[in-house]
Amino acid sequence: MAKAIGMAEFQNVSSGVRAADIIIKTADVDVIEAQVVCPGKYIIIITGQLSAVRASIDAAKVQFAETMVDSFVLGNPDESIFPAIYGSNPVENPNALGVLETYSAASIIVAADLAAKTAEVDLIELRIARGMCGKSYMYITGEVAAVTASIENAKAKIGNNGMLLDASVIPNPDKKLWDTIL
Repeated sequence: MAKAIGMAEFQNVSSGVRAADIIIKTADVDVIEAQVVCPGKYIIIITGQLSAVRASIDAAKVQFAETMVDSFVLGNPDESIFPAIYGSNPVENPNALGVLETYSAASIIVAADLAAKTAEVDLIELRIARGMCGKSYMYITGEVAAVTASIENAKAKIGNNGMLLDASVIPNPDKKLWDTIL
């Protein structure tokens, strides 16, 4: 089985920490991130073999369904997701800018994976619920048509789950704006 990434997002810290313990103990997974995010929610992001990640997230869903906000499991995620989580994807020639904002932390990673796999775009940053009152956003760049296709595809997927807040494509952002983003 291929490497996978999974995430669970909880309404509160107490449930989140207990669920994280269950997630880690259920199968052989590695923790990418486990922490409190705004507004007092708790997230855990894990990686490992697809079957292990799925079993771990499913265990948390069963035991903490009442406090789980959102979750996902992605098999074979786009590799650019990992550095984008930390805002460290280098971008040499920024072109059009795509922005997509979600209501949950988990949905932004799903949107980013889909956007990266839709067209030739570069993920710049995934901001996961930090300083955002629990919302999340992503920045992508590439040719206008590629960014537009990626944003539209991600909007459709996230919109179906009720987690889409807003999205936009800026065909030719000013250099001063790029300086604030990169």
